[in-house]
Amino acid sequence: MASQRQKQKKKRPTTASVSAGVRLIAAFKLLKGLVLLAVGIGAIKLLHKDLALEVERWADILRVDPHNRYFLRLVAKVLTLDPRKLRELSVGTFFYSAMDLTEGTGLLLGKRWAEYFTIITTSSFIPLEIYEVARHMSAASAIVLLLNIAVVIYLIVEITRKRENHSA
Repeated sequence: MASQRQKQKKKRPTTASVSAGVRLIAAFKLLKGLVLLAVGIGAIKLLHKDLALEVERWADILRVDPHNRYFLRLVAKVLTLDPRKLRELSVGTFFYSAMDLTEGTGLLLGKRWAEYFTIITTSSFIPLEIYEVARHMSAASAIVLLLNIAVVIYLIVEITRKRENHSA
């Protein structure tokens, strides 16, 4: 019985046995999850406030040029948000945040399910990202698409490598 426990302990991956690439993906997922969590909280805090006043206040705090074209685009988008859209944005952001935090934590802990989960969830967004790139080509959307494709390919290779090492 004791030898069986020792075998089980040897099979469990440790953080040290997680490859550098998987750790990098995990860190990215955790960072993205935390940023999305902050965005979701921010969306909830904006629910009962004057959005124009809040945007103006943040522009002053961040010392943003109010005539900057990117800032003006952001203002135009923010001012179209009504309470219903803000609630939907916060729910979607919290869901996506939870998914990223789950993936990142699982990957960092070396869990096999996290690798599969990350492949499935990341792959599921690739068609939407392709559509976005085709619709509005931008460097940012192209980079996100390429990064997500790279993550999926890397994790598939990593799973295959582990499976081959385990068989040998």
